[in-house]
Amino acid sequence: MKAAVWHAKKDIRVENVDEPVVEAGSVKIKVEQAGICGSDMHEYVAGPIMIPTETAHPLTKGTAPVIMGHEFAGEVVEVGEGVRHVNVGDRVTIEPMILCGECKACREGRYNLCAVIGCFGMSGVGGGFSEFTVVPENMVHKIPDHMSYELAALVEPTAVAFYAVEQSRLKVGGTAAVFGAGPIGLLTAQVCFLAGAEKVFVMELAEERRKVAEQIGAIAINPAEVNVSEEIMKQTDGGVDVSFEATGVPVVLQQAIDSTKMSGQIIIESLWESNPTIDANSVVFKDLHIAGSIGYRNVFPTVIQLIADGKLDVTKMITKKIALDDIVTEGFESLLQEKSQVKILIKP
Repeated sequence: MKAAVWHAKKDIRVENVDEPVVEAGSVKIKVEQAGICGSDMHEYVAGPIMIPTETAHPLTKGTAPVIMGHEFAGEVVEVGEGVRHVNVGDRVTIEPMILCGECKACREGRYNLCAVIGCFGMSGVGGGFSEFTVVPENMVHKIPDHMSYELAALVEPTAVAFYAVEQSRLKVGGTAAVFGAGPIGLLTAQVCFLAGAEKVFVMELAEERRKVAEQIGAIAINPAEVNVSEEIMKQTDGGVDVSFEATGVPVVLQQAIDSTKMSGQIIIESLWESNPTIDANSVVFKDLHIAGSIGYRNVFPTVIQLIADGKLDVTKMITKKIALDDIVTEGFESLLQEKSQVKILIKP
């Protein structure tokens, strides 16, 4: 079968690989749709970050080269011995976390904080950028019959945004600022509205992405044209209640801090290739609260239902659909060069 395999930074190849074999407790899936994630882009541009290379991942025992892809959906075509809750023909999406189940975080149910967490599609045990893949039964979530595979492939990134807003102090009638209008930023803005935000600002350099932000009801601001924090202060009573940092660009974190009201909150959703520098006194003197949000936990069923019922319209995120053979030129390189692209889906 064909699969997109990461070998090194800027070196992803579509290759013929052995079709995976079902084992006890696992499920074989024919992949129908898969999305390129921001973390996939980080691995392509600056990796390895999460992909194990010289040292094997402690749970999977795998190293690069690895099949990529962790945002995907498809049809179950085979189940292994002992599988009880998934059947051949089920339409499913995947929650791709690989967990030890033994560390303090796992024992307490905070599995997204697992001490040795891995990610399917990065940690060396297969991925969704392939025609078929095999996952443990516990990664599988069934989707409603009326939900398309395209929408189901967007459950994973939506779960990231949903969890970040769920962890925040945003209240009904509140205000929010989202820095970055990539997939996670745009999805975060949508979830803020769903949570009852009265006003949501989205900061983004790319015009096409600002247009998408406006389509979902946000106030889009071009940080190249105005001072972001000053503009937000003008349009709010001293700043927003909660700011969400979704760019991973060092200078932006300070903008988020400066745009947040006294005793407000900043949620950091980004992964960082380099560390930001901030004015710590601006945090202290405003009595601000800074929190991180990583991945998600216990939200997939809710997110699936919200998307399936149309309460979260994620279709605006999809800007291109491509074949697996074109994943580098029309996928990764397109996302690098064309700022109008938001979410690119692949049909293996």
